[in-house]
Amino acid sequence: MTDDSSTSTGHLSVAMTTAGGVMTSSSSRDTVKFYFKCSLVMIAVLGMAANGLVLYALVASRQHKKHVLIVNQNALDCLSCLLLVITYSLQLSSPRLTDDAAGSYVLCTLLLSEALSSSAILASIINLACVTVERYLRVVHATWSKTKLRQWMIYTAMLLTWVSGLTYSLALVFPTTVVTDGVCYAYTVWKNPESSIVWMTWNFILFYVIILFIFIFCYWRIVRVIRRQAAVMAGHSADAAAAAGQLHSLHQTQTNVIKTMILVSTFYAVSWLPNYIFVLFLNLNRSSRVLPDSGYYASVLIALVYICTNPFIYATKFDPVKQVLLRIMPCRKTSHQVSVNVISVRSVRTSHYTN
Repeated sequence: MTDDSSTSTGHLSVAMTTAGGVMTSSSSRDTVKFYFKCSLVMIAVLGMAANGLVLYALVASRQHKKHVLIVNQNALDCLSCLLLVITYSLQLSSPRLTDDAAGSYVLCTLLLSEALSSSAILASIINLACVTVERYLRVVHATWSKTKLRQWMIYTAMLLTWVSGLTYSLALVFPTTVVTDGVCYAYTVWKNPESSIVWMTWNFILFYVIILFIFIFCYWRIVRVIRRQAAVMAGHSADAAAAAGQLHSLHQTQTNVIKTMILVSTFYAVSWLPNYIFVLFLNLNRSSRVLPDSGYYASVLIALVYICTNPFIYATKFDPVKQVLLRIMPCRKTSHQVSVNVISVRSVRTSHYTN
C-alpha cells in the first residue's frame, strides 16, 4: 500500500479514510475513480429529487407538524445529496489550488474533502437515532411523554443534529487536511498512524455499533408494547371484530410510522456495514495488497444508495405520503380520468335505454 499522505482524493462521510494505493496502475485507478464519481453525481441528483418530493408530500399531507423529526430526516438527506453533487462535480473539474491562498484551503477543507457532505450525512444518522428514541418514548412511556415531552425538546433535538454533525466533521478535517503543491490532501496529516486507527475505531463504535444498539433496543421494546396493547384490547372486548376495528383505528398511524422507521433503520445497518468493514480492515492492514479500489468504491456506493432510497421507503410505507404522491402521478391521473369517462358513458347509455 502507498502511504496515506500520497493520496490526494477525499472520501465519504463517516468512512473518512483514504482507500490508498493498490496493485492496479495509476491510470486504472483514475479511470475507476472517474466513473465512480460520475455515478455518485447521478445517484445524488436522483436522491435530491426524491427527498424533495417526499418533503413536499409531507407538507401537502399536513404531516410535517406531526412528524417533525421525519421531516428533518428528509431535509438532511436532501441536503446531503445536494452537497455530494457539488463536491463530486468539483472533484471531477479538478480546480486549481494555491498553497498559500485562504480560498484554496477553504475549498479543500469544506468541499473537496467532502467535509460538508459528511456533516449532513452524520447529522442524518444522529437524527435517525432521535426519531427512534422519540418513537420509543411515545409508545413505551406514553404517559410520561404526554406530560413531559414538549415540542421545544423536539426542535432542540433537530438543532443539535445539525450542530453536532457539522462540529464533528470540521473538528476532524481542519487539523488533518493541507494543500501542498496545488493538491488537496484530505485527512492525511496525523501525528502518528495509530491516531487514525483509534479515530476510525471510535467512529465505527459511535456511528454504527451504538446507533444499531439504539435501533434494536427501542424497536424491540416498541413491538412488545404494541403486541401487549393489542392482546389487552382484544381480551376486554366481547366482539372480536369490534376489537380489531378499534385496534386498527387507534394504532394505524402509529404502526405505519414504526414500520417505516424499522425498515429505514434496518436498511441503514445493512448498507453501511460493508463500508465500515472495508475501511477498518484497510486501516488495520496498511501493508495489504489484496484490496482493490473497486471494493472500496463499491462499499461507498452502497452506503450512498441508502440515502437516495430512503424517500422511496417513505413513499411506499407511510400512507399519508403515499396518498399525496399517488395523486400527483400523471399515470394515476390519466387512469382516474379514464375511469370517470367510462362511468359517465355507462351512465348515459343506461339513461338512454331506460328512457
